[in-house]
Amino acid sequence: MSNKPATIKEIAKILKISVSTVSRALNDHSSIGLVTKQRVKKLAADLNYEPNQRAIQFLHGKSFVIGVILPELSESFFSEAISGIEDIAYKRNYTVLLAQSHDDAGREKLLVEKMKTQRVDGLLVSVSKTTSTYEHFEMFKKMNIPVVFFDRIPPLKDIHYVASNLETGTYEAVSFLLKKGHRTIGMINGPSTLLASHERKEGYIKAMVSNRLKFDPSLVISCDLSEASTIAAMDAMLNHKRKPTAIVTFNDYVALFAMRYARSLNLSGIDFVSYANLPIISYMDYSPIASVEQFPYRQGKKAADILIDLINRPKLQSEVEQAYFNIVVESELVIGKHP
Repeated sequence: MSNKPATIKEIAKILKISVSTVSRALNDHSSIGLVTKQRVKKLAADLNYEPNQRAIQFLHGKSFVIGVILPELSESFFSEAISGIEDIAYKRNYTVLLAQSHDDAGREKLLVEKMKTQRVDGLLVSVSKTTSTYEHFEMFKKMNIPVVFFDRIPPLKDIHYVASNLETGTYEAVSFLLKKGHRTIGMINGPSTLLASHERKEGYIKAMVSNRLKFDPSLVISCDLSEASTIAAMDAMLNHKRKPTAIVTFNDYVALFAMRYARSLNLSGIDFVSYANLPIISYMDYSPIASVEQFPYRQGKKAADILIDLINRPKLQSEVEQAYFNIVVESELVIGKHP
């Protein structure tokens, strides 16, 4: 037999049955008897039959592809999130189209446009640190293509999102440092464009105030998450009139940049607490004394599940009926090996 894949018409002609019967047999339709199904499937296998994906997409009005845009796949956090997303996509018969913004807003906008061109059924996004406007996501809403944000959430109303509770995580982190005797605690925060930066700051303020300590805004310094910007923030901390004895950093990478810089100056005695709880820090001699676990795999799974549910949900009659999923995954402070 020819190695060229057969068509449904050819299978129908050989078996002397209708094309619709072949189609239903291949899709296990209840109206087709078991013997006919077995005959059709055996011949289809012998003839190397492959389903016409375009025809299937046309029939269902779907591509069975979801798009994912994230800042950096090289970061362990986002790698874990992608694992969760792909596990759900595989389970629910969807393919993942992955792209990285590399934390660039312009690139993110271009990728959103490309996702639309690829006709994805839905989009999962963790916004870049430089994204400050969000109209590029609005066109998906106008086309009734669902978008679910995860981890890095834009400061918008009426969106679907899955995120970690960073305010309570920060409260725990600062409280932990206060219990260790620290009274001057600094924070190297992230870009002001990120909602996560505001949540960290709020948790920091609440922890200080609830312990009857005055909040000093000059001890909270923003950085762009790069090493150079972290070093600049550290210089500001070290030259502060109230030099902090402990510092909370935006994530583990920022903590490691800061700690390496402190060591280069032969400084000791500063305790660092961070976020993300990267697996590698448990193997390091110099690591944060604690890190806020944000459960990226759990976030990715939940975000993918919500997106596919939205894709398969019957079209609503009006925007009034629209319900938004706002899922918050509780964070957890993980104490390191050198508390």
